[in-house]
Amino acid sequence: MHIFLPDIYQKSIYTINYQALKNAGIKIILFDLDNTLVPVTATEPTKKLKELFEDIKKMGLKPIILSNSGQTRVAPFKDGLYVDAACSSRKPLKRKYKKIIDMYNVKPSQIAAVGDQLLTDVLGANRMGITSILINQISTSDFVWTKFNRFVEGLILNHFKKRGVFSKGEYYE
Repeated sequence: MHIFLPDIYQKSIYTINYQALKNAGIKIILFDLDNTLVPVTATEPTKKLKELFEDIKKMGLKPIILSNSGQTRVAPFKDGLYVDAACSSRKPLKRKYKKIIDMYNVKPSQIAAVGDQLLTDVLGANRMGITSILINQISTSDFVWTKFNRFVEGLILNHFKKRGVFSKGEYYE
């Protein structure tokens, strides 16, 4: 079950200490799109999100969108944030993570992955030895297939809570 335990748990993308990640040797930050960067209903990045990504880039970190959504959904955010993106990633499978590692010539220990789901974002990162960062989902609206994941995630979270390992709302770095 520890494969589902995030290395870092924060309230949102805006509360993550990106400087601490850089100081720890992180070079690339993979961001899930839906309910991590924006609600599933959003069609373009907000001004606040654009500013955050500019700040991250100024620190010398490379943000990349890693989404299970298709190219049509991801493209407006890739273009609006001026970042690279991997769409249709099929997280938690390893293929797109490996492609990014090879493409940017980095080690898994130099990557952090930020997302709102245990079954895709945290599991995928942990399977690769990438620093996993869980955040709270932005909106309660989800795609149909994500609703099943949320149900299973609830069971995992209850397991962790009963054992005093992890509890929603108790943030840590």
